Amino acid sequence: MARATIGGDRQPSVRVRRTRRRKASSTEWLTRQLNDPYVAAAKRQGYRSRAAFKLLQIDQRFRLLRRGMKVVDLGCAPGGWSQVAADCVGAGGRVVGVDLSETATLPGVALLRGDFRDEAVVAQIRAALGGPADLVLSDMAAPATGHAATDHLRVVALAEDAFALAQTLLKPGGAFVAKVFQGGAAGALLAALKQAFAEVRHAKPAASRAESAETFVVAKGFRGAAERRISAVHTRR
Repeated sequence: MARATIGGDRQPSVRVRRTRRRKASSTEWLTRQLNDPYVAAAKRQGYRSRAAFKLLQIDQRFRLLRRGMKVVDLGCAPGGWSQVAADCVGAGGRVVGVDLSETATLPGVALLRGDFRDEAVVAQIRAALGGPADLVLSDMAAPATGHAATDHLRVVALAEDAFALAQTLLKPGGAFVAKVFQGGAAGALLAALKQAFAEVRHAKPAASRAESAETFVVAKGFRGAAERRISAVHTRR
């Protein structure tokens, strides 16, 4: 498995000259990409995106991925998280990646194109899994508007939709990881997660850019419908 940290892998700084044809924002993005050690490490280690290191670092902290697991990766394109998951679960496990965009074939990953909120796509996910999931992942983010409050709400809405699906796919004891923005999961979502899982934490992996507002909610120990009903009865008493 690849290293979750890449200390000592820094390359010489690259400067990108501004041109009349290139916008200032494009120059800044290109400079950041060329000088990002995680981008360089992803290329060297064969990952499709620097985001692979985010999942590696989350897994290093929370021990989510194991051999033989069944994993769903929502918003999987271009495939970095699915690659990590497939490496970790091995040939005895299953990884199902879903995205609105086309994702190039990945060894050990069943790739589906469509909206995970569509019942027909959900049926395809279940068929590809062949049983309850151990882990549901979501690194989804809606296109940024530039308005922080709006972007936060849109990302939380995606996380809520991912959680709604996870509850129908996960086996008892399963786990769920979703991207949210700075400030963490919104109150209603956080309360629902705490009711559905034994442990709920927030994490910002080192591979998340310092200037990014993203963070991740990590929920472990899915209670399952029956256990949650019992817990609710005890709470009322």
